Amino acid sequence: MAERRPKHQGLERVLGTGALFSTAYGNVGSSIYYALGLVAALALGLTPVVFVIAGLIFAATAATYAEGTTMYPEAGGASSFARRAFNEFWSFFTAWGQMLTYIITVAISAFFVPHYLGVFWEPLGESPADVIAGIGVVAVLAAINVVGVKESAGLNIFLALADFLTQLLLVAVGVVLVLSPETLVSQVDLGTAPTVRDFLIAIPVAMVAYTGIETVSNLAEEARDYERTIPRGIGGVVAAVAAIYAFLPAIALSALPVRDGQTALGLPKEEGGFADDPVLGVVRNLDLPPALAGPAEIYVGVLAATILFIATNAGLIGVSRLTYSMGQHRQLPERLRRLHPRFRTPHVAIAAFALVACLAIVPGQADFLGTIYAFGAMLGFTMAHVSVVRLRLLQPRHERPFRGPGNLRIGDRDIPLFAVFGGLGTGIAFVVVTVLDVRVLVSGLVWMAIGIAGYAVYRRSQRLSLTQTAKIVVPKPIVEHEVEYESILVVVEDDAYHPEDVSTAFKLAAHRSRGIH
Repeated sequence: MAERRPKHQGLERVLGTGALFSTAYGNVGSSIYYALGLVAALALGLTPVVFVIAGLIFAATAATYAEGTTMYPEAGGASSFARRAFNEFWSFFTAWGQMLTYIITVAISAFFVPHYLGVFWEPLGESPADVIAGIGVVAVLAAINVVGVKESAGLNIFLALADFLTQLLLVAVGVVLVLSPETLVSQVDLGTAPTVRDFLIAIPVAMVAYTGIETVSNLAEEARDYERTIPRGIGGVVAAVAAIYAFLPAIALSALPVRDGQTALGLPKEEGGFADDPVLGVVRNLDLPPALAGPAEIYVGVLAATILFIATNAGLIGVSRLTYSMGQHRQLPERLRRLHPRFRTPHVAIAAFALVACLAIVPGQADFLGTIYAFGAMLGFTMAHVSVVRLRLLQPRHERPFRGPGNLRIGDRDIPLFAVFGGLGTGIAFVVVTVLDVRVLVSGLVWMAIGIAGYAVYRRSQRLSLTQTAKIVVPKPIVEHEVEYESILVVVEDDAYHPEDVSTAFKLAAHRSRGIH
């Protein structure tokens, strides 16, 4: 959950490789529980191919984030890269797109929690119970994040490993029981099932299965020995994702193949499908012995709901961290980034953006949430790639603890081919999802227009240009621990009297119930 932050202190570097990996995989691993159905509804028999294409783009994006984050280990992720490569306006532009991504992550993860808990009570996975329960999940976690209850890193690591091992076991069982290359090949009819349009849209939608990298980047200021822990954490996620997503979609399409231009993976429950709980649908169609089928369904349902609950919380943490970074750089109004007087958490921002997430849940349209997520994610990823390429050109001698693989040397400059490839992939995906889906185009443009207009008005009120960087300096503590004191001495001689000294003395005295002399 969101940690309380001391009043005059930044973020502490306490997170190791395990904590960073679990945070990222908690997001990436959770995404398959809804992304599989969203992609299968569009890509049909080419779903495994779509996940492989998206995975290659994800690997390039991961390398970009690892290089950029170790260069500048500060909260903000792609918006931080854009600030260094361009200016403050492009940093805000990127951050506002990221904010949309976090909000949709919160909404879509929370919306699918009741669908997997429907294994206990089926109406919970139906409308309007799913919408009400999803909003309830967001509300509860928003309240907890405002209070600032600290989460257990050990529990997160345990759940991330349990999720990974469960998915690995599902792959192993699926390979033995249902995987059929012949079935996979026979159900593809490109141009008809799926259509070219649906296949192209499915690729950016599949990127919803690869959330988490931005989260690691936003935790950079809290990473211990960041030169090593961040690349290792990101690398571990890439390896784990490759092991699962290379096989699980193929197993799913073998268990629930395309028939008459449809697969049960992408059909709603009222039509006999599993779009609302696709992984549970795969488990139910593995032809397990009756003695194992029931317990397996309950286990997967509970684990999926738990992981999605944690992913919802991770999205709210992302909102908190991103708000902190944007506030530090005077991109958000004081009221929005204000910390709670008692809990020291950005309560206004958490409440405001949680409300937007709840509003996104109300229509109950998971497919729209997936495509609008792609809008924000592809925008942010593309800006990250472009920024890293530009930083290679602008600052060729800057220390880079991690350099992504695949570089082309031209003169005294290195061109990062992984960032070029990733940028082309995410850029094309962004164009596809906006051009081919008018709902995404309108909603995305409205979101960005509101943000840019608000940013312009706020910066003008602060007498700052749109491109000027103006960071609020957070004073570091003089010592690493709180100083013990029994009394406070204040000099009151005429030539040495300062009202600020007395004010500070009163605050210190009130804090420890000490006397002033």
